[in-house]
Amino acid sequence: MEGLEVTVLLGLAMLVGTVLAPRLRVATPLVLLVIGLALGFIPELRAIELPPETVLLLFLPVMLFREAWTTSLRSVRRSLRYIVPMSTLLVVASAFAVAGVGTWMGVPWEAALVIGAAVAPPDATAVAALGRLLPAKTFMKLKAESLTNDGTALVLYAIAVSLLLGGQVTPWSITGMVLLSYLGGAAAGIAVAALAYLALRRMQSTLTINLTMLLVPFVSFLLAEVIDASGVLAVVFAGLIVAWVSPRITTAMSRRAADATWPFGVYLLNGALFVLIGLEVQLVVHEISPSEIGMLSLITVASWIALFLVRYLFQWLFSPFSRPPAGSTRSLRHRSRLVSTVAGFRGAVSLAIALSVPITTDSGAPVAGRDSVVFVTAGVIVLTLLVQGPLLPVVIRWAKLPNDDAAIEEYELAERAISGAALAALDDLAVEHGISDRVRDRARREGYERLELANARAVARQRAIEERELAELDASLGSSLDSSLDDDGDGSASSTVGPVPPAGADDEGRRTAGGLEMIAVSDDIDVTQRSPLVRHKEATRLRLAILDRKREVLLRLRREGTIDDLVARKILANLDLEEIRTRGIEKASD
Repeated sequence: MEGLEVTVLLGLAMLVGTVLAPRLRVATPLVLLVIGLALGFIPELRAIELPPETVLLLFLPVMLFREAWTTSLRSVRRSLRYIVPMSTLLVVASAFAVAGVGTWMGVPWEAALVIGAAVAPPDATAVAALGRLLPAKTFMKLKAESLTNDGTALVLYAIAVSLLLGGQVTPWSITGMVLLSYLGGAAAGIAVAALAYLALRRMQSTLTINLTMLLVPFVSFLLAEVIDASGVLAVVFAGLIVAWVSPRITTAMSRRAADATWPFGVYLLNGALFVLIGLEVQLVVHEISPSEIGMLSLITVASWIALFLVRYLFQWLFSPFSRPPAGSTRSLRHRSRLVSTVAGFRGAVSLAIALSVPITTDSGAPVAGRDSVVFVTAGVIVLTLLVQGPLLPVVIRWAKLPNDDAAIEEYELAERAISGAALAALDDLAVEHGISDRVRDRARREGYERLELANARAVARQRAIEERELAELDASLGSSLDSSLDDDGDGSASSTVGPVPPAGADDEGRRTAGGLEMIAVSDDIDVTQRSPLVRHKEATRLRLAILDRKREVLLRLRREGTIDDLVARKILANLDLEEIRTRGIEKASD
């Protein structure tokens, strides 16, 4: 098929999947995968083959950069005790477990090891797409694990492909590959992030800032690939660093534009990838002889079960070396491990690894077992998505993990902190920017109103939590509440409106709906000193100064670890919107 036809087909498939998913109450990626499988029954559509370079160079950099951008650096630092073994030792254990199963069922050892390397790492984009129901801390730990485990998988893949092609590996070569993959990838990401920082701090145009941001993941991936390091890790490091420094080197308008465009672009790439995975599975199935499909299907199911068991057992064996959360019980830790096991989805990275296996050796002979590698890998991806995906919400409800209100509490804390700091600095800011007392006092009143609103929301949320806990306690004791508490107040709402222009009157004295007219005129206005235009300019300067002060306090809270990165980013987005409204969209986009 032609490129335009493929583009239209993918667009229509994503549109249908996006419309159907909410009605079917199924995650959109699962619907898109099923659509891709269904389209694969059409012979002409099976000709759409997914080149590995497309996944590695077009899909992965953008999607991984966005996932790294939306990952909490504080959570990564605090979860290193979990992330390091899960992204290294677990990947190795999973790969060799799958390789052992494949070898036992008749797959050559070298090809079986390639299969193990391909399916070992959970995929960050799949976890992000299907794991939204997870508690915040569990979700962030899984994302961090999925973003960092690809380096180990790619080293295993390089070793396995070398053996598959008849090469030799030594302990020294393996050590070199590991160091180059991790250290080289990290160095490439850090270097590109540093260059981006130096460039962005000199830019003010929204267009140039966002174009530079778009280049960061591709340049990071390219630089890592040039030195044979992990391009995935390079993108992850660059994304984490640029996300941390971006509030200081980008503008409010550029951040709002990026927040509006990046999610949509990533959604398009992610959706297209799930449809293409379905088509790729059908292509592989129809290229393999029917006599082999039965055994390969059994190997696929056995590999999937092995991954499931190894992930759970690994978490259980390493639990003595982890630091359990305060107040957690053995039963709760068991349920958490099971939730984490079910949430280990495979996706784009696994498919890219499988498709990257060479078709022929250096001598021109076909590579033995390549079809098996692609078939089993694609089958494991489908099983994790179509079985574990719908199963995860059920397991989460069964696990009854405790509510995680830390993000809400930190958000309320930060709102009160930045509002209080702005009020405390109001007098100094007014003097610094030459603001009149009248404008300053009005800003103080507005600030106190916002602070009171933030406090009221915190109190209301705390009351709701206490009422919920009381209701749960009564339910556990087998009793029910006799009455429900009434909300404070009489439930009435009042509103005030500003002055309404009076209607005009016709020649007979009847009032008519007049046009726009001045309704208040005073002879004692000092037009040259304190006219409405002057007060408006003063109010604008003061609001911008207050917003700068709030950002300064917000970033300090983030730097000290008082609030999470994602909480700070959410509040920063609100401040950016307020700045754009204050400046006007034309001036904000300059």
